[in-house]
Amino acid sequence: MTIAAEKKIAVIREILGRVYPDPKSELVYETPFQLLIATILAAQSTDKQVNILTKELFRVCPDATAMSRMDLDSITSLVRSINYFNNKAKNILAVSRKLVEEYQGEVPASREALESLPGVGRKTANVVLSNAFRQPVMPVDTHVHRVSNRIGLVKTSKPEETEAGLIAIIPEEWVIDFHHYLLLHGRYTCKAKKPECGKCQLRDICDWPDKD
Repeated sequence: MTIAAEKKIAVIREILGRVYPDPKSELVYETPFQLLIATILAAQSTDKQVNILTKELFRVCPDATAMSRMDLDSITSLVRSINYFNNKAKNILAVSRKLVEEYQGEVPASREALESLPGVGRKTANVVLSNAFRQPVMPVDTHVHRVSNRIGLVKTSKPEETEAGLIAIIPEEWVIDFHHYLLLHGRYTCKAKKPECGKCQLRDICDWPDKD
């Protein structure tokens, strides 16, 4: 029997709402600026790696003004332990300087403005809008994309299609928490290479043919 996506959404909210009663980003930050920088650093890296790095980075440069006054070599040395550190360091410096020059050092709360910043694409903008500004948007990373398709909430091949599909079926007031439910479920249970189907609490509503 095929279970409708709307029914699956209700079940996911009930079950994962108990597993993650206060779902939130696992990145450590205190301000929208710090979240933006941490999210830029998190591309192709783990949140755990980023949190280790940003502890010192944000001690030295807690805001856009402080970061904008750094030279590139100094920022590079602070982020050297992360993947693609050279490019990320350039983007962090450029973002900080643009924020100071155009936004008084504050992170804007609009998608258009965020995506105009160096190195900030749709997913990064969505992470900031959702977590820092509590806007009902759906950041889609590899976890959200994988879990949504395995369970059968959507049948998509591209993240932007997944985002549109999820936004169309998830009630607006649930969207922020739902992003975290899907992400955390993908990170800890519905893993890419070795999903833990035997202990998955969503097994009964999952369409993935390879679940063991």
